[in-house]
Amino acid sequence: MFTYLNPEVRGRLVEEGKLFRIDANGEEIDVSKPVAEGARAINLLGPIPMPIRLPGVSVTVQWYAAVRSTELGNVEALAGELRERNGQHLFSHLASFMAVNSVLVIGDPGDKPLVRVHSNCLTGDVFGSERCECGPQLHAAIGRISQDPQGGYLIYMAGHEGRGIGLWAKAATYLLQDAGEDTYQANRSLGLPDDSRDFSDAAAMLKYFLGGKPVRLLTNNPKKVTDLTHHGVENISIEKHVFGQSEWNRRYLEAKRSWGHHLDSDDIT
Repeated sequence: MFTYLNPEVRGRLVEEGKLFRIDANGEEIDVSKPVAEGARAINLLGPIPMPIRLPGVSVTVQWYAAVRSTELGNVEALAGELRERNGQHLFSHLASFMAVNSVLVIGDPGDKPLVRVHSNCLTGDVFGSERCECGPQLHAAIGRISQDPQGGYLIYMAGHEGRGIGLWAKAATYLLQDAGEDTYQANRSLGLPDDSRDFSDAAAMLKYFLGGKPVRLLTNNPKKVTDLTHHGVENISIEKHVFGQSEWNRRYLEAKRSWGHHLDSDDIT
């Protein structure tokens, strides 16, 4: 993923307030100063008007792209070195596997907005795979938030593929599932955790945008609530979010229910 910004453009975006930085507590901090070693800081670009059209949903949202300052700084340092060496033709080699997350501000968020923290899923969100329910959950969340009088936010976590194991390992788990293992057993067979997702960045962004407001979270996963609460997001109430069930993912949903997700038998059939 190419991540470099020309310094002149970067400066202009900072002056316009379109590039800014927040800390782990969701407080805005000086984007021009170096980040202390070991400190968590997130750079955000936006808002960017983005019209969205999905089945049954047509809405214009405000998009923010977000990335950790430490990861972005590594790429910018390499780009600066190449510029000094007149090596701009090598910029295409500045590839980074950093996670660029997104915030969609939907409607005019009120005093108790609706929020979905959605883990990216290439196979479900993009390809429309029915091996999971991720794509329908994503589309339904945008629709629900756009129709809610309180509006809200969709936080899209780009580094969460396969509950944090990445696309390559996820493909391997699919083969293990086809051989009889469930989604959690397959992770363990690879020597990986059941769920290795990190919600600390999502929490920082929520604290920034919510400003202490209570939140109605679209989720069936109690661990997500526990993790966000641990990172300082307070006053979370759960709103069940069941969409996309099919014969293809029934066994997958049953495994999630056995792992603790708030799913009833009627939700799976």
